[in-house]
Amino acid sequence: MKIKCLTILFVLCILSSCAPLSPNEKTLDKFSAYSFDYFDTVTTVSGYAESQEAFDEIANSVLADLGEYHRLFTIYHRFEGMENLCTINELANGVHRTVTVDRRIIDMLMYAKDMYEKTNGRVNIAMGSVLSIWHDYREMGMSDPASAELPPMDQLTAAAEHTDINCLVIDEESSTVTLTDPAMKLDVGAIAKGYAVEMVAQRLEEQGVTGFVLNVGGNVRTVGAKGNGEKWVVGIENPTDNEEKPYLAYLGLAGEALVTSGSYQRYYLVDGKRYHHIIDPDTLMPTEGFTSVSILTGSSADGDALSTALFCMSFEDGLALIESMPSTEAMWVFHDGREVTSSGFDTYRTK
Repeated sequence: MKIKCLTILFVLCILSSCAPLSPNEKTLDKFSAYSFDYFDTVTTVSGYAESQEAFDEIANSVLADLGEYHRLFTIYHRFEGMENLCTINELANGVHRTVTVDRRIIDMLMYAKDMYEKTNGRVNIAMGSVLSIWHDYREMGMSDPASAELPPMDQLTAAAEHTDINCLVIDEESSTVTLTDPAMKLDVGAIAKGYAVEMVAQRLEEQGVTGFVLNVGGNVRTVGAKGNGEKWVVGIENPTDNEEKPYLAYLGLAGEALVTSGSYQRYYLVDGKRYHHIIDPDTLMPTEGFTSVSILTGSSADGDALSTALFCMSFEDGLALIESMPSTEAMWVFHDGREVTSSGFDTYRTK
């Protein structure tokens, strides 16, 4: 799966316990758990609980759920006894078969189709044929920099003929998925991780859990405030190597998500020029407008999809989209270092 840049950092200078409590209240301590097993990135679960055991019960449940979503949504691996996106992409006798899948896959694909419409095609999970070419050339270029090269445009153009999202046929009633174009592939890298994080966070909220925060490869979703009622402080990393200003902004969150897409961590070099992983569906080349785009919103799924979408839009179109969406803010960082934010972004700043 495509990995969103690790451009968001928790500010972990938080006291290990809450403010003083009355004699009848229990002290909540802060704990953290880590995993390197899901979505090809680092996962951190942090939260306040009465004991290590109480925290572990919640954290282990979170990690188990993320693991299940990872197995369902990966396009690179199949698992025995499971139909997932990898098996949907597979060909049998030159065609895609109709695959009966877990309802969680159906829901995610329906969400992806909805975001395709909302972003005017800037987020298109049917672009797997194009993105797989870029993935292969990027992997080869990173493993052998001296031989790094760009994919031939005629190869990309031919692949782009097979990116019609209408060829993704979903039957909700029977829970089946069919790709009607044999040359089409799904790539949910712009959506899957954020969607999974959001589903796990919503489950915690339904269970009455609060005082937790999930960070999956820089995709941050807070579940309530900290144990003492204060907001979590999350920093947006500076896309340039600036030791004097390592973070562009510190934001206070309590129930919101913050997601950043950037061009400065996942890339390879060809003739000294960087080529990153976010591909413009029109040009079929890496976008060149920004070095990072951050989305602050109530849904980690929306943050993931919108950060990619805005990266592939003009600033004017992206701003118009964000301003039309309630409780959603954005920060754009341009190549010349300019930082521009949407109208309500600054209300979340802590300093």
